[in-house]
Amino acid sequence: MSNKHFCQGTNCHTNPTQDRFLKSRGVIRGRYAYATTDRTPNQYGWVPNGSDVYFCSQACKFDWLATNMENIEHGRPIEFIRHRRETQGYHKVKNDDRWGASYNIERVDNNRE
Repeated sequence: MSNKHFCQGTNCHTNPTQDRFLKSRGVIRGRYAYATTDRTPNQYGWVPNGSDVYFCSQACKFDWLATNMENIEHGRPIEFIRHRRETQGYHKVKNDDRWGASYNIERVDNNRE
């Protein structure tokens, strides 16, 4: 069991980046949160605040706030994500050019004719 929560960001599992892509299954997974749940200081003496325990980045935190701000204002409960979310149907494409090989992650479209 990990000492970190899964990122609570609403679109964290849909951003096609190299560190979120799992090639063997062709999925994009959400990240772990930035800080550990016990909030211990790191090697520089920095102690994480409350939001660093639930989000992997500032972008995910602000995206979550934009989505859930009305529920927060009215005191409605918000579901906590306890599993790693995944987005299916991606593959890695190698692009060779004169500067060397580069890789892109692209969505697989199964409905093409």
